Amino acid sequence: MRLRALLDTDALGLRLLGGEGELDRTVRGVMTTDLRDPSRYLSGGELVLTGLAWRRDAADSEPFVRLLVQAGVVALAAGEAELGDIPEDLVVACARHRLPLFAVHESVAFATITEHVVRQVSGERAGDLAAVVDRHRRMMTSGPAGGGPDVVLDLLGSDLDLRAWVLSPTGRAIAGSKTAGPGLPTDLCAKLAAEHLAAARTGRRGPHRVTLGSSTYSLFPVRSSGRSPHASRDVRETVLSDWLLAVEADAGDWPEERLDLLQGVTQLIAVERDRRDAARTVRRRLAQEVLELVQTGAAPAEIAARLRVAAPVLLPGLGAAPHWQVVVARVEWQDSELEGGPVAQSLLEEILVDPLATGPEPSDRIAVAHTGDEAIALVPLPAVSTEHEGSETGILADALLASVRDPLSAGLDGDGRVTLGVSAAVHSAEGLRGALEEARHARRVAAARPGRVCAAGHQELASHVLLLPFVPDDVRRAFTARLLDPLRDYDRRHRAELIPTLEAFLDCDGSWTRCATRLHLHVNTLRYRVGRIEQLTSRDLSRLEDKLDFFLALRMS
Repeated sequence: MRLRALLDTDALGLRLLGGEGELDRTVRGVMTTDLRDPSRYLSGGELVLTGLAWRRDAADSEPFVRLLVQAGVVALAAGEAELGDIPEDLVVACARHRLPLFAVHESVAFATITEHVVRQVSGERAGDLAAVVDRHRRMMTSGPAGGGPDVVLDLLGSDLDLRAWVLSPTGRAIAGSKTAGPGLPTDLCAKLAAEHLAAARTGRRGPHRVTLGSSTYSLFPVRSSGRSPHASRDVRETVLSDWLLAVEADAGDWPEERLDLLQGVTQLIAVERDRRDAARTVRRRLAQEVLELVQTGAAPAEIAARLRVAAPVLLPGLGAAPHWQVVVARVEWQDSELEGGPVAQSLLEEILVDPLATGPEPSDRIAVAHTGDEAIALVPLPAVSTEHEGSETGILADALLASVRDPLSAGLDGDGRVTLGVSAAVHSAEGLRGALEEARHARRVAAARPGRVCAAGHQELASHVLLLPFVPDDVRRAFTARLLDPLRDYDRRHRAELIPTLEAFLDCDGSWTRCATRLHLHVNTLRYRVGRIEQLTSRDLSRLEDKLDFFLALRMS
């Protein structure tokens, strides 16, 4: 479509600010961005939509416009909602580089413009989906009448006789057409997701074709709206978070026009994906605020107040204050400086949804923040009743990854790892800091295990013994030798049994009477042996720190 046609559509609310002589340029796609440098996501021919969040001062406009022009962008449309009038420095920069500039009225959503451009471009490319594209607005409208991606999948079925489903990267069914019949079995969804992730890691262009059983499926990646499928980027940035469109058909036999229109459908679904991601902003912000309070040592009352704000958002209608669990996730890649936090955040939001659940609603009760390479989830649980106090509730680490292990392993493809740690449930703000540290410690236990996808729970931290393997061998040997070698040498020379005495004394929690009874000694003999231990090691067994050192040394020896 031509740029000129955009101005002729009143519903788009576009006002031309410059570039009158360039309106015959052809638009081949659309992208929404607020990145300071979006060039790696551009392939040329796009209309770029921006809310101007990248602009901090007047000096930012020139380099931003220059990068767009170098990437082959045909026009820029800037929203008036953030700053009101479009800054003059942006108008000047666009004029200098002959880049047409439009102002978008604050009442017009970028999704409306995206929908219109995709509809026009797809309609020009492929007449056999014209009816679908003309009617897909229902997918874009909010509320019960909209229907989300299910509507466009229904139209694929009714207009083109195509059975299709939208799946998450872990294989959870996001949407499916009614004409497709019963939903795909969960194991088949997981296999399709694994095949898609494995193919995506190779860098091949979609669709990826796979035959499972007697059916052939074509798998189309659903990328963030406006992100070019040909853009140069590290696929690991998004491979664990992108949705996919699975179509029960062999796209290898399709003409180019039909492939183009299916790509257009994935763009429409991507807009819905972006809308849902935007809806997570409040929950992510709540999690981030709580995390910052916990990590900076804020008063429990302040943390409790923030939790009271979070509870109605995450568990609407809940009367009593909930219990909370903390889940920590980390995504790491070999030989890469990629920041793993955002990937882990999206992945954790997906993993914490029941794999048998369908649609977006279950994820509306999960708040995930990220810091550095780490993602941290604050998961609310209904308050535990008195009769169930002490019983196992909430998320169990050993079951958390069971249904998603195969897809994730395919996406990690030998050079990545996902590790998770799960805390016990806590019922107050006072326990949240401990829960966070517990979840982090559990994740480190998981990271010490072999495998690409590992999780550990708080139950596995009940014994200090699990922590000892993390002590380097040379440190372990030096520590035990310093404390125990003097006692061993003395025992060899005098047969004094100081080591067995030390073990029994610690097992009896330092009780003189119980230890003497266990060893069949007079209490004065026991006091003599303990005194000899203290003399040889320059330690004091009445001090908790020295008791703990001896205890660990005996376990590591």
